Amino acid sequence: MGKPKPAARHDAGWYEIRLQGHLDPRWSAWFDGLTLTNNSDGTTAIRGRVADQAALHGLLQKVRDAGLPLVSLTPVKPVKPVKPVKPVKPVKPVNPDHPPAPATTP
Repeated sequence: MGKPKPAARHDAGWYEIRLQGHLDPRWSAWFDGLTLTNNSDGTTAIRGRVADQAALHGLLQKVRDAGLPLVSLTPVKPVKPVKPVKPVKPVKPVNPDHPPAPATTP
């Protein structure tokens, strides 16, 4: 019988890293394209999908290098994608020989 696989500890996941202080949105690229949100409480939330535990540790090293104090690291649920809006059916072109009736007012 083989060894059981550890519980998804090394798999991809979604995380929120909260830092004390604000980062400019341009830092998003340095944090592997994760979403940065500057909060009114003076913190920055870095949120997104992380490939595995090694990538998470790499992000934490970048946090250290940025020099902002780490407030928290929290596994979070994935952000649900927004459903696309159904396209509107095109309106039939108006026949130039029969213009539309004028709108009636009550």
